[in-house]
Amino acid sequence: MSALHDKLASKIPAMRDRAKEIVSKYGSEVISEVTVAQAFGGMRGVKSMVCETSVVDAQEGLIIRGRPIADLADRLPEEIFFLLCTGDLPNEMELQSLQAELGDRREVPEYVWDVLRTLPKDTHPMQMFTTAILVLERDSIFHKRYAEGMTKQEHWEPALEDALNLIAKLPALAAAVYRIRFEKGDLIAPDATLDWGASYAQMLGIPDPSGKFANLMRLYMTLHSDHEAGNVSANTCHVVGSSLADPYYAVSAGLGGLAGPLHGLANQECLRFVKGVQDRFSGVPTEQQLTEYVWELLKSGRVVPGYGHAVLRVTDPRFTAFHAFGKRFCADDPLFTIVDMGFRLIPDILIKHGKAKSPYPNVDAGTGALVHHFGITESNYYTVLFGVSRSLGMLSQLILNRALGTAITRPKSVSMDWIEKKVGAKAHPPVSSPA
Repeated sequence: MSALHDKLASKIPAMRDRAKEIVSKYGSEVISEVTVAQAFGGMRGVKSMVCETSVVDAQEGLIIRGRPIADLADRLPEEIFFLLCTGDLPNEMELQSLQAELGDRREVPEYVWDVLRTLPKDTHPMQMFTTAILVLERDSIFHKRYAEGMTKQEHWEPALEDALNLIAKLPALAAAVYRIRFEKGDLIAPDATLDWGASYAQMLGIPDPSGKFANLMRLYMTLHSDHEAGNVSANTCHVVGSSLADPYYAVSAGLGGLAGPLHGLANQECLRFVKGVQDRFSGVPTEQQLTEYVWELLKSGRVVPGYGHAVLRVTDPRFTAFHAFGKRFCADDPLFTIVDMGFRLIPDILIKHGKAKSPYPNVDAGTGALVHHFGITESNYYTVLFGVSRSLGMLSQLILNRALGTAITRPKSVSMDWIEKKVGAKAHPPVSSPA
């Protein structure tokens, strides 16, 4: 057994006991209320899930297992996955054990490549990526173990096996999507000496003599790994996984949500905005030109991509980490220069405009410019990068939910007639006639 398995096995009994005690003590307590506006508005802000891996604080940003993401920016993605699952950062032995596990499991069956190569040449990269994951489902250990029969307490172990098998293969799958879809040449075999993020960078085939691109991929995979359980990708993965569908089905479903324009395409939209500025001014604008351009955008009723956040009311610490990377390695890049200028100017413009709940940059404001700088100019691939990283969070949440025996998700829905009759009558009671 791996060090990750052993660490989880040592922690799960106490975690189960704690969950039972909380339900026993506080099961009847109310933790949230739902307004009609929230029911129509995507349930935003309704506290209705339990997520141990991370929380998002309005003032501090993403906190993974009690640690602010800013304190984890220099950690390897493998360390983050171990932390997400167990609550502890791995020691050197545990990290080496996990890396060896992933190395042993990374080989992708040839039939997966056959399927990808037969897809139409204009297939979207995310469709290729989720297809590859679904093709691998035939090897699901959870699926086979469930069919053979196992206790509920055992569910987490084959879920962990599936998670490790999938995580090990994700870099090769995503790199193959890039090379096949954009006709970059033969697939590149992984280098056994490299860590998970660097191996992904190497298999993409981007020239990287300095190792800076590998560093960006490590940072990207770490910073995008998790973001509570309520975002579309994690929530979708959770709902599908709650039916005891195996991790391949659940992650594929979650990635389908990530592919939506209101979720994982944000970095692509931000890059389009930055390139639009560059095209408008035939290069890097002056501060006055960018200020006037942003005001023009706002007065036309549009928004500034990359600014604002559903929860945060400060600059996203993940943006801060990416920005620091760009200042160090891409400071002269025209697109990053525009990102940097925007960071200095746009928040004050949005504050003066007065309509933005949060005028500060989120994680997507600069990532596209950084990836573009190193040679991945095909922006419709960027969501695949996001998907590789977010799978770490989706899978760690799934493992823990299997360990806790979390119930199938089945909220109650009501009709508009029900709201008008029940809620409307309560909000506007009939007026009594005078005697």
